Amino acid sequence: MPIQWDELEREMDLALNESESVTDAKLASRISSLTRMTDGEVQELFPSQADAKKLIELMKIIKSGEERNTKVAKIVSDAEKFGDVVLTLLEKFV
Repeated sequence: MPIQWDELEREMDLALNESESVTDAKLASRISSLTRMTDGEVQELFPSQADAKKLIELMKIIKSGEERNTKVAKIVSDAEKFGDVVLTLLEKFV
């Protein structure tokens, strides 16, 4: 029986989409366990894995034991990367 490439491609896309959704949900759950946000709020505010990962990176800086000035310097040096995350958080609270 010949391989049905269209069907195989659809099945692969479906599997990738399902695994991405599961991963996104687990990531949101993990973030919410570290913050005051619920899983739903995390998923609503940071629907993409890329944004959620930036949030985690920013949280690592904030929660580190480094001096405040060092934290500020790290955030400023990556301001473009963290800008959308900071804006999203501030829009939520303001």
